[in-house]
Formats: sequence, C-alpha cells, structure tokens
Amino acid sequence: MSQPVALITGCSSGIGQALAHVMLDEGYRVWATARNPDSLAQLVSRGAIPVTLDVNDAAQLEACAQRLRDEAGRLDVLVNNAGYGAMGPVLDADRGTLLKQFETNVFAPLQLVRATAELLRESHGLLVNIGSVSGVTTTPFSGVYCASKAALHALSDALRLELAPFGINVMTVKPGAIASDFGNNATAAITMSESSWFKPWEKAVQARAKASQRATSTSAMDFSKELVRYIKNPLRPEEVLIGTSSRSMVALKRWLPTSVLDARLRKRFGLNKA
Repeated sequence: MSQPVALITGCSSGIGQALAHVMLDEGYRVWATARNPDSLAQLVSRGAIPVTLDVNDAAQLEACAQRLRDEAGRLDVLVNNAGYGAMGPVLDADRGTLLKQFETNVFAPLQLVRATAELLRESHGLLVNIGSVSGVTTTPFSGVYCASKAALHALSDALRLELAPFGINVMTVKPGAIASDFGNNATAAITMSESSWFKPWEKAVQARAKASQRATSTSAMDFSKELVRYIKNPLRPEEVLIGTSSRSMVALKRWLPTSVLDARLRKRFGLNKA
C-alpha cells in the first residue's frame, strides 16, 4: 500500500483530534489513539483506525506497535502528542507527581519511538514530538511540567542526531497558547498542600494552569493545519514554533538577561512581594 500511515497519540480532544482530522484530509491513513476509544467516534466515521492506548501502559504500547506491523506494515509519521500538565509550586510536588509528569511526557514518547523505530526506518519516516515553549521559558507554578518538556526537547535533539544515519527525521514542535482542554486538565491536576507556603498565591497558580486558554489562543485546528504544512514540506525545519506567544516566549528567554526576565515573571505572578 502506498498510502502514508500516521500514528497520533492523544486524539480524544484538542491538538491530537484536530491533527487527526487534518491528516485525514491530506490523505494519510490515520491511526488515532486515546485511553477512551469512545472519544474517537467522529474520527472513526471518517476512516481513522481507533487504538485504545494509555501511553503509560507498556503492554498497550507494544500491542499498538504490533498491530501497526501486522495490519499496516509501515509507519510514515509518528506524532507523540499525548501529554499531562501538573501545575503548582515545585516544593509541593511529591515523588508521585514527578513520576506521573515524566512518565507521560518523557518516558512514554521514548518507549513508543523504541517500539516503532523499525517501521520508521523502513519508510524513512518522521518522528514529531510535541513539546512546548514552556520547555524553553520556565514560569512559576509550572516547574515540573516545564522540566518534562525541556527533557523531551533534549531527547528529541539526541534522537535527531542519532537517527539521521537510518533515514529517520525528527521534528520538535513547541506550541504556544493553543485552545484545548489542557487548561481544564491542568487545573484539575494542581498540586498544593493545605500547609503550602504558597497558599497566598493560590489564584496565581490557578491562573498559570489556565494561561494557554485565553481569547487570543490559537485554535487546535489552525495549529494542526500549520503543523501539517511543515510535515509535508521536504525542507521541513528541525524545530517549529506554532501558536500565540510561541515566538515571544522563546525570545524572552533568548534575549533578556536572566535578572530582567526573573523580575518580569515574579511581578507577573505576584512573587515580587513577601
């Protein structure tokens, strides 16, 4: 079969779902994954292949890869999109919070790459890791999430270099503010103890959790259309910034002295006062 195959994780809503729709429009055979297969009904009605996948379940990861080998026999694009955002002060993040954050955003994508690497090699395919500008410019009350995305960026850099001899390309995507369910999910995942030093900043923590969900946020569909243009471009860049504030957030880190950036962020989150 000559039809290109794309595997996208986290397709129940937001970026993953929109990206699956756009890639279907562009002629890809889309394998759409989600923990709840019922959330994939609309994609299935358009011809997508549903895959029940919790990216933190090793058995489900291997079963997904085996199905690809048996039923598709190829993989042209792998999009590691599924993610999790634990918000709150770093001091309030216990070991369980740290592990859940890194298992979802760092360990799981790498395990899926390992499971599908042979298929990507055979097709000279493309690995797309969805990172975040938060992995470049760290903000208060999201340190654990920012650290996980920074780690994913570093792994993407290493994979891009190491997989080049085997014909596998790697693209790291760093979205800005994208309208999705991420804000609601992040709000639900706020970690803050009742005795936290940061109780006086609780509203600021909640605001950080919802920071990407504002009127000017880029829609998931617009984000996905722009991303697919990059994916289909033979001269695609290694790193891509898409979405509201994506370039400005990276520019803050790149060009401002650390002391100036720190002062701005402390003021923004009310940390300039005791």
